[in-house]
Amino acid sequence: MNSAIELLAPRYDIAWYPWAVQYFFMIALSYATLWLASPALIFGKPTWLPTARLALLACLTTTLVAPVALLADLHQPLRFWHFYAYSNTHSWMSVGSLILPLYVVGVIVMAWLAWRPALQANRQAPGIAGLVARWLSLGDSPTPRALLVTVGLGTLVLSTGIMLYTGAEVAIVKARPLWHTVWLPPMFVATGFIAAAGLLMVLNRVSGLGDGSVTRQMLKVMLGACLMAGLVAASWFLDGINATVGSVSAAMESVRGSAEWRSTALWGGFTGVALLGSVLYLLTRSAAQRPALYAWAWVLGLVALHVGWMFRWVVLMDVQTVARHSAGFHHYGIPAGSSGILGIVGTFGLWLTAILLVELFVPWRQARQGGSATAPLPASPAAANRAGGNAANNIEGTPRHG
Repeated sequence: MNSAIELLAPRYDIAWYPWAVQYFFMIALSYATLWLASPALIFGKPTWLPTARLALLACLTTTLVAPVALLADLHQPLRFWHFYAYSNTHSWMSVGSLILPLYVVGVIVMAWLAWRPALQANRQAPGIAGLVARWLSLGDSPTPRALLVTVGLGTLVLSTGIMLYTGAEVAIVKARPLWHTVWLPPMFVATGFIAAAGLLMVLNRVSGLGDGSVTRQMLKVMLGACLMAGLVAASWFLDGINATVGSVSAAMESVRGSAEWRSTALWGGFTGVALLGSVLYLLTRSAAQRPALYAWAWVLGLVALHVGWMFRWVVLMDVQTVARHSAGFHHYGIPAGSSGILGIVGTFGLWLTAILLVELFVPWRQARQGGSATAPLPASPAAANRAGGNAANNIEGTPRHG
């Protein structure tokens, strides 16, 4: 007599919602733009000052918005205090709950120190802009350069902790072979810098600055980040096809029969190669061709942002559709409410609101490396070339809305 045993495996709901994608994306933009601001604001390179101004704007706003998305993904946000009441040093999430507040405070203080001289020069402006400048500048005493450097260096150290914990809290999950790999944290960092460079290229366009030196510097950063991402991806793939044991080989096996995952891999590979080729093309053009080509570099910036966001979506959302207790894949449809499309759009809307508030009340275009309100600004070569036509916009304390 033959007997059959039927095994039933429960289907569990996904643990992380699109809020997690928004957090991982925003926090990656935050720490990457912090590093892109550091050459001028911390290490005193005047040729990087136009880039640093845009990077500091992006860093502060994404830093303020990222924790909001993180709290939303906790499902019960008001219980965040449990991280502190019941701390666990063996949990990367618990460690991150200690690093993140310090990092946020560090970014806010660094931005204030960099913007304070410009705020002081704007104290006599009429209306609410002058009122906000008087309130935020906290007096007219000079801003010590050493203090800005000290806070900046401390925040850079904290940012490395953010890079480590955001990668490790995903890679530590052994139940998901597609997560449990040493290649995931460096890939998060590489794609974060790709997206950050793209964001600065977009901001350089929409802010009206249009500084060619910013575009060229960001193209170089994007080139390096693309090469790093390609190296990590190639190592990840080779590790998977050559190893017979381990999480990478198990991850490859779990998606081998999925046409959807194959199309995702092809799209990611094609986009990455196209982005790398376009960056190389722009960087190798002659000086006479650059102005016309660089005017459209913001399109590459949008592609770079797409690469950074989609990588996190695939890792954090698509991986959760791979069945853990049975064969096959679970379908996931993005809901229209706050746990889906509305949450994604709302997070970007909150970030745009932060950008607009800074644009209205803070003369961020005049950010400098500390000092007094009357100290001369170090001019970049691009700014010097535009000095005749944009003299009014280079006066500290005078906001320019382009």
